[in-house]
Amino acid sequence: MDLKSLIRDIPDFPKPGIMFRDITTLLRNSDGLRYTIDTLAEHCADMNVDYVVGMESRGFIFGTPLAYKLNAGFIPVRKPGKLPAAVHTVEYELEYGTDSLEIHQDALHEGSRILIVDDLIATGGTASATADLIQRSGCELVGFGFIIELRDLGGRQRLPEVPIVSLVEY
Repeated sequence: MDLKSLIRDIPDFPKPGIMFRDITTLLRNSDGLRYTIDTLAEHCADMNVDYVVGMESRGFIFGTPLAYKLNAGFIPVRKPGKLPAAVHTVEYELEYGTDSLEIHQDALHEGSRILIVDDLIATGGTASATADLIQRSGCELVGFGFIIELRDLGGRQRLPEVPIVSLVEY
């Protein structure tokens, strides 16, 4: 299946010069959504994952059904102030400042095998920060899964050396 044909390009969003890759058109297509989850699951099946970790918010969309397919649990990584129990927090650099992500301190069991999933990897800041949270939790990061990879932005180079699955590259 040609997933690129299901992803809408929106020029100059959120600012001039940016080409936004809109996945809402992929999500509304039942065959495309099924293919996406099934294909990610096939690529990640041999990783023997205990938990899939997805970042707010589009990582939730793909991470939860992927966890189901892999017979794994799903753990959300959220923006600050969204999780009700004690959290680990990581701050990371953006092109225009800093941001933070949080995970419940009791979300993961030490030694668990973790797959991080998100819709897109661009500069790698969010995925790298999430990897830091996983390592702080005493878990083993076994891979990353992305629907879209923007290769020219070099995000892959910021990530730990584990398998990286991306279904569509621009």
